[in-house]
Amino acid sequence: MVNMYLDTEKNLKGSVLPTLERLHKEIKNKSKELKSGAAKGAKAVEKARQVTQKHIELLGQNAATHDSAAGNKIETAHDPYILKRGINHRLNKQIIEENNHRNDILAVQNSFQQFEAHVLQTLQSALEQFFQLMGGQLDRQRTMYGDILATAQRIPPDFEWVNFVVRNESSLVNPDSPPRTFESTSFPNMDHRATQPLLEGSLERRSRAVIKGYSTGYYVVTPARYLHEFKDTDDFRQDPSPQLSLYLPDSIVGAIDGVKFNVKGKDVSSGKVGNAFHTTTELSFKAHSPADAEKWWTVIKDSTRNPVHTSTASAAPTAASPTGSAAATSPSGAVSPPGDASQAQPPVYAEKDKENVAASPASITPASPAIDAKEKAPTPGISRTASTASHFHTSPGGSAVQESSEKPEKS
Repeated sequence: MVNMYLDTEKNLKGSVLPTLERLHKEIKNKSKELKSGAAKGAKAVEKARQVTQKHIELLGQNAATHDSAAGNKIETAHDPYILKRGINHRLNKQIIEENNHRNDILAVQNSFQQFEAHVLQTLQSALEQFFQLMGGQLDRQRTMYGDILATAQRIPPDFEWVNFVVRNESSLVNPDSPPRTFESTSFPNMDHRATQPLLEGSLERRSRAVIKGYSTGYYVVTPARYLHEFKDTDDFRQDPSPQLSLYLPDSIVGAIDGVKFNVKGKDVSSGKVGNAFHTTTELSFKAHSPADAEKWWTVIKDSTRNPVHTSTASAAPTAASPTGSAAATSPSGAVSPPGDASQAQPPVYAEKDKENVAASPASITPASPAIDAKEKAPTPGISRTASTASHFHTSPGGSAVQESSEKPEKS
């Protein structure tokens, strides 16, 4: 566009402007001609008129003198006759100058008519050249604007976006990459042994309102020694907050009655404030089969005694006991001598220690080996209905031990 305007400027200065400048000089020359020709003739006419007027006034004076002083002598030069003839001479010259001046003016007028036509024709020619040059510029501008439009219309709609994506590929999301899936996502400690349940599955629990009977729930025993109850195993529909949580070391496990067993403890699922208002209740569970009941009872009973370890170091003590516990504790809570297998017993809780101190030595008798083996290593087919499901005895180690109807032997 700049080059186009420069070309137009060059053409205007080279063709139109010189024509107007020449016309301007001609007008100035014509003005000078008018001043030097017509003005000069007008001055000559004015001079001749003044001379004639002077002699006419002189004739009038001498004619008046002749009338007033008849017979007086009048100078020769002032003779009215001579003055009259002098006036005729000068008047003739005045008329000649006037006619000449008239002819000059007519000539100037005629020349100005032609000059005016010349001026107009020159202006028309200059304007025609100006129109052609500016029309050519406008045509080129129109063509240029048409090229701009055609070029813009040829750009594909996704041209700019494709270039933008190529330039910023590192900061944009790749549409061809697959979306993230929950199965392919990992996080720290997701496979930690403390996150793996010791046992999980469905159980039936009797409602605290007896008339409602049993309701099915999903239960989990965790390495943290909690028994949690959930509605189901769905972690995505809603936050999987437990509806019931029992801390098993603070709970008492009753004996098995077929597919039923009881656990007595406090629900701690609602936090510290809610736990203060919860009382210890006895919960009745029912498994789908006696084998499932045996499995649940064993895991829950072991969780009440000691922390559950899944490392290889605790594998040997676990194998020593059929129920998976490290060692058996005596009913009196006494610590076995060094080297005894009972050294691996779980720590005794403070509230249980107070009960042991308050207990009379005379009332503490060693447990019968038969009874201890029966509780810790149950065999399939053995009935655990020696006591009622609601009758519990707390061992010093925090586990629930079934009271035997047999009297222990005296040591």
